[in-house]
Amino acid sequence: MTAPLPVRPSGPPAENVPKPPEQIPPTRLLAPLRETGKLFALAATVTRAVFRRPFQVREFIEQFWFVASVTILPAALVSIPFGAVIALQVGSLTEQLGAQSFTGGASVLAVIQQASPLIVALLIAGAGGSAICADLGSRKIREELDAMEVMGVSPIQRLVVPRVLAMMLVAVLLNGLVSVVGTLGGYFFNVIMQDGTPGAYLASFSALAQLPDLYISEFKALIFGFIAGIVASYRGLNPRGGPKGVGDAVNQSVVITFMLLFFVNMVLTTIYLQIVPAKGS
Repeated sequence: MTAPLPVRPSGPPAENVPKPPEQIPPTRLLAPLRETGKLFALAATVTRAVFRRPFQVREFIEQFWFVASVTILPAALVSIPFGAVIALQVGSLTEQLGAQSFTGGASVLAVIQQASPLIVALLIAGAGGSAICADLGSRKIREELDAMEVMGVSPIQRLVVPRVLAMMLVAVLLNGLVSVVGTLGGYFFNVIMQDGTPGAYLASFSALAQLPDLYISEFKALIFGFIAGIVASYRGLNPRGGPKGVGDAVNQSVVITFMLLFFVNMVLTTIYLQIVPAKGS
């Protein structure tokens, strides 16, 4: 008795059967929201821990000196050509409009309100923030932070708070330095290269500028320093994949900080221009 022949299934071949579309798991869709929530939670935790004792004075001084030492010289060198470019561009524009007498005020306001805080923010995030992220990330993969928690020591209060406060203080002080150097650079290039009048440059500045312009500049620097410190600390506390993950976290912290800084700068500038009227208006 012979065995029955196998029956082939009817229909198209298996390779021609359309596969169902791959569905993205809900956890991947919610990952950005979860990371954003953790970032804001860390910011709130750091804000509360600032007022707790004991305060790590030695760690704060060491971090302040480190961040200042790696940012002072680059900030001064960058602010000179930046102020010169703004002065030359504004001077050329005002000359076309026949308003050369307002060159000084317009260029100085652009340097103080916009250029100086952004220069400080980029240098703080690129030099100081990356170093903080790498330091905390290396401590995390060596399990030093876990050992601190086992001993009852809060890594947030012991390591993160002094670093964030140091970034904020350096940003405020560095903003004043960049404003002065940028203004002097703009004055020099306007008077020397565009044959501007020193008296008209200073008179237009006093006619258009006001004290709240300096206040908003320093406030921006303070907020930018806080954001750079929080983002760097968050990425340093949450690396993925060992030493390679630490390097990726450093790159991510710088990119995320840049994006947040430009967005926050836009919001603060819009609010300031709506609240504070222009001088003489």
